[in-house]
Formats: sequence, C-alpha cells, structure tokens
Amino acid sequence: MASKQIRAALFDLDGVVFNTEDQYTVFWGSQCRLYHPDKPGLEYTIKGQTLVQIFDKYFAGMEKEQSEIVKRLDEFEHTMKFEYVDGFIDFIKDLKENNIKTAVVTSSNIMKMNSVYESRPEFKSLFDIILTSEDFERSKPDPDCYLKGAKHFGLSHDECVVFEDSFNGLKSGRAAQMMVVGLATTNTKESISPYSDYVISDFKGLNYQNLCKILCNLI
Repeated sequence: MASKQIRAALFDLDGVVFNTEDQYTVFWGSQCRLYHPDKPGLEYTIKGQTLVQIFDKYFAGMEKEQSEIVKRLDEFEHTMKFEYVDGFIDFIKDLKENNIKTAVVTSSNIMKMNSVYESRPEFKSLFDIILTSEDFERSKPDPDCYLKGAKHFGLSHDECVVFEDSFNGLKSGRAAQMMVVGLATTNTKESISPYSDYVISDFKGLNYQNLCKILCNLI
C-alpha cells in the first residue's frame, strides 16, 4: 500500500490508454484457431504477454509460423484504430498540470509504437517517458518494468500508481509494491478486483485530486 504522496502515474498501453484489446482478441483469436485449435480461448490466456513470451510458450520450434504471425501482426497493427479510453486525455492533462510524472510501460515493441506515433502524433507529448518491451529484461507479471519506470523518475515504489487491465499487468504492479488501479476494459470488474487496489471502468470524472482521495482511503 502507498504511504507517500503519488508523484508518478505509470500506464499500460492496450486496454488502458487505448481501446485496442477487442481488436487484439480478434487477431489472436484467428491465429490461435489456425495453429492451436486444441486450445480454445487461448487468445484470452495470452493477454498481457509479450510476443516473445507467446512464441516461447506456444510456438516453440515453429519458426516459419512465427515469421508468418509477425508479418500478419505488423500489418494488423499498422491499420489498427487507436482510440483513447474515455476520459483519458482529460485525466492525463490534469496529472501534468499537477506536476505528476507520467509514463507508458508496455509490452508492445518499437515497431508497434511507431504505428501509434503515426496514428497519434500528439501521443509522445502526453508522457515523460515511454518504455517498451525492448527496455525490460523480464516481462509482466515480473515487476521489472514498473520498477524501471519508478527508477527513471528517481522515485520509490510507494510514490507511484499503476494503471493496468490485464492479469499479468496487474500482478506486475502488485509485485512492484505499487498502488494498482485496474481498468475493467478487458476483463470484468469482479475478475480483476483481487489484483487491484481500486477498479474503474474508464477515466471519466477522474482527476488528480479525487485519485489522491481514493488512494488515501485505501491506505
């Protein structure tokens, strides 16, 4: 639990900043049915995992298939719609007005982020730093990524709040001993509550002042 004033907000990308999880479910559903018809629902199991993790666990030794998936995924991400989660823009602007550091901490790679920057030219200006899969030695649910985010700002874990939607991401924030706000955009509120300190549906009506009140009440 946090005991200090929140000085940084660390955001996952898909399902937190952008409403993209439904699109990924469609893509990975098609790939999983093609290569793993014996594993129904695998597209939900892999949420929050990096491409390397997915390949290592479910496509080991399938170099040709991996190459085909990467090509399809690159094409898919280049044409994705990057729509912000409701209320996000107002919320992050309010954080910046209150001198709160902001970071993206995502399992996405640089190639994916280039598609984001092309689609949303303003995106980089919303954050002090953007950390991608290339920046981490260990992926979620390991806390490495969020601890690196805090270290970048010279802050301790109890000065940071994590915003996540996937189970692996929520577990990562918890393992980093940070306050974790879960977004019920990908999974139900009931399913992510055990891994979250507080759950929201979106960012509408949320600002720095009431975020602090929420977190203080949880201490």
